[in-house]
Order: sequence, then C-alpha cells, then structure tokens
Amino acid sequence: MASDKSVNEKYDLLVIGAGPGGYVAAIRAAQLGKRVACVERGATLGGTCLNVGCIPSKALLESSHRYHQCREAMAVHGVRLEGVSLDLGAMMARKEGIVRTLTSGIDYLLKTNGIERFTGSARLLDNRTVRVSGKSESTLKAKAVLIATGSKAASIAGVEIDGRNIVTSTEALAFSEVPGRLVVVGAGAIGLELGSVWHRLGAEVTVVEYIDRVLPGADGDISRQALRILKKQGLKFLLKARVESIEQSGEGCRVHIAGRKPLPADKVLMATGRRPSTEGLGFEELGGRTDQLGFIEVDSSWQTSLAGVYAIGDVIGGAMLAHKASEEGVACVEKLYTGYGKVNYQAIPGIVYTHPEVAWVGRTEDDLAAAGVPIRTGTFPFKANGRALALGDADGLVKVIAHRDTDRLLGVHIIGPQAGDVLAEAAAAMTFAASSEDLARVCHAHPTLSEAVKEAALNVEKAAIHG
Repeated sequence: MASDKSVNEKYDLLVIGAGPGGYVAAIRAAQLGKRVACVERGATLGGTCLNVGCIPSKALLESSHRYHQCREAMAVHGVRLEGVSLDLGAMMARKEGIVRTLTSGIDYLLKTNGIERFTGSARLLDNRTVRVSGKSESTLKAKAVLIATGSKAASIAGVEIDGRNIVTSTEALAFSEVPGRLVVVGAGAIGLELGSVWHRLGAEVTVVEYIDRVLPGADGDISRQALRILKKQGLKFLLKARVESIEQSGEGCRVHIAGRKPLPADKVLMATGRRPSTEGLGFEELGGRTDQLGFIEVDSSWQTSLAGVYAIGDVIGGAMLAHKASEEGVACVEKLYTGYGKVNYQAIPGIVYTHPEVAWVGRTEDDLAAAGVPIRTGTFPFKANGRALALGDADGLVKVIAHRDTDRLLGVHIIGPQAGDVLAEAAAAMTFAASSEDLARVCHAHPTLSEAVKEAALNVEKAAIHG
C-alpha cells in the first residue's frame, strides 16, 4: 500500500516520478544502502512508458501484426485461413493485462527494496523539502532530491487536443473502434508505430510530416527504405506538409494543410513530439534553470542549478527513451553515492517497432558528413540472408559506419526483421570502442539474422562474402 503520512521524515534520496528513470534510480540507491522514498502522482507505477507508451503500444503492434499476417501473409507459407475476424475488445484486454502485470511488478520491487512510496503530486518547497499533495498531504525531507517527472505529448500552434477526435498517443492506444480515416501528424516513432497498428486493423491512414522525410533521427538511407516499405504496405504520406489548423466537423475533423486541400479524418493523432512535465513542481520558482523549451538544465553529474537537486530522463531532454532514462537514473545515483557514474550517450540505441523494425546506435552518415568526419560504410541486404528468407521477412538492410582512418565504429543502422534485437551486439561493440573489423571477425551462428551485421561490417572493407 502507498504511504501517506503527515509527518516530516528524513531520507537520503527522494525521487519524484516512478517511471523508468525514477523507479530504477530508487532501487539502485536502495541497493547501495540508502533510505529512499519515491513520489508518484499516478495510481500505478511505471510512468508513461509502461502505462500509456512503450509497453501497450508494443502489445498492440504485436497483436495487430498477427492479425494482419493471418489475413494477408500466411498463404505463402502454405497456411490457408478463412473467416479471420477482429475482436478489438480482446486485443485491448490483452494489452491492459500486460500493463497490470508489469506495474504490479514494479510495486513489488519497491516494497522488496524497502522504498517508501507516496502517492500524490510533488512540489519543491526548497532544495531539501518536498510537499506531497494527494488524498492526504505529507512534507518530506531528504538529503538529495531526484526529479524524474518525464514528459507529455506536445501539440502545434493552432491545434487544440480534445482527447476525442484530436488525440495524443494515450487515447490512440485505447480507441473503442477502428477509425475509418486516421490522420497522423508527425512521422516519428510514435506516429509510424500507431499508424501501423490502426492501418493493419483496417483504418485508412495518412501520415502528415512537416519535413521531407520520415523518422527524422534515422540515417538517410534507412529513412528512405522505411518510407518505401511503409508505402508498399498501404500507408499514405504527405511530406513537406505544414498543418495550419484542424477543424472539428460533426463527428470528425478536417485537417487544413498549407497549399493543399483539407484532409478529412475521423480521428487525428498528434504525434508531434513531447515536452517536459514540470508544471506544479516548483523548480523554476526556486530559481532552477531550464532551457528555452522548458527542459531542466543539468551538469555532467545530473546536478541541477539547485544544490542537492538532480534530474534525469525526458525532463532533461536529449533522446527521450525509457532505457536512456534508466541508464541516467543508475549513473546519477552511483555518481552521488560512489563517486563514479557515467552514461555513454554515443551508444544509446533507438528502435522503431514498425514492420520491419528500424534500429540504430551511434551517429548517422549525414551527421558525420556535416561534422567533417571521414568515414567508410558497408551495407548488406536482408534479401541475401538465409534466415530472413526462411522467415519470409527479407525487406531491409544493415548499414555499418566506421571512421576512415581508425576503423572505429561510429554508427550501425538497421531496417529489417527483429532489428531491435539484432542491434544489441552493435551497441555492445560501440560501448567497448570496437572497430568494424572487430565486428566482422566475430563468428556469427548460421543461419541467423545477425549474420547480416557481420556481412555489413565485412563490406566496410568491401569483403562481404555473400554480397
């Protein structure tokens, strides 16, 4: 049960926010023998990622992919299915069950690590004191405070999200029926993933993107492949398109785009990025510094401008990823209590769970070219990989980027089957400052998808065996 005490108590660390950064930091501090409290305003733990983000979206992506396969892709395997139908309620119930299992698991972890949980909204009274307001109120004191309050969906000027017709990812994970026409504003990970879910389930999906490409953070070659494949699947794209406003019309909407005809929609998903959650925290009122976008400024130890107050995760910006927040949580706590804690920001992987998946670690070719870094690249297509062909899933490629002179790995980019899992060895290699030759000389089991990584690394030297 949550603790709600109207008393002053002294903790070594008070963590505000129980998302993937906050609860991980709290557990690590407890492991180091510290007395820890964690404040979370939500009724369940895990933050956006677990409750209305990474986990439920992946559950729906998996379910919708299987439904689509049963309808469209099994005949080639000699499996003939008839009468396949959608039970959206059962699909949503499965998603919610997974979330319940994991949120209760985090609650158990906090209890077994002796972490006191407080339910309510936290406000800094000073850099050692936090007021928690909920069903009851508590004033908590700690030697250090860690802010891990995450982020929330952002919109664009002139568009008001109503949660019914104009929605964020939260509502798009829980539609009670498949929309006939879904317009997705934003071609980043969230937009493409949820666009894929509802397209597979029967919606006509149009993705509107302000710039001239999808997946702005991905390597250019990978972005172009993703656009080609997703178009082939049936998603529609309007690139270099600026949304001016969205007009509510009856039960639907009309999306007004500069220089184009209005686009009709039953639902509009705003997937235009995220902004830091700091409202009501009292951080800026105490003199805490934020940047022009509202992200909390920190130094290399995740110390804010307020002595004894630290911050990690989405609220400080950078790659807004759950695993990045977790790494920062552990590193911040270890730096605070052991004197050493570090995150290798050049080896933070990113994954987009479309089909095929898109995954990368390190820098893109465009970024390196702009910085004047001399490089060599090697690529290898999954259509030449035996395991991918056996899976019937051979779209995509692996791209390896190495320094021209030292051969050190600078980036690995994948679009293809199980790309997120295949990427793990590249992230490990980059963490240990490996070269492309190191990656190429690792013996990879046959037949596996990871052989494509070996071949792409070999191809940096134009020595790929099968390409």
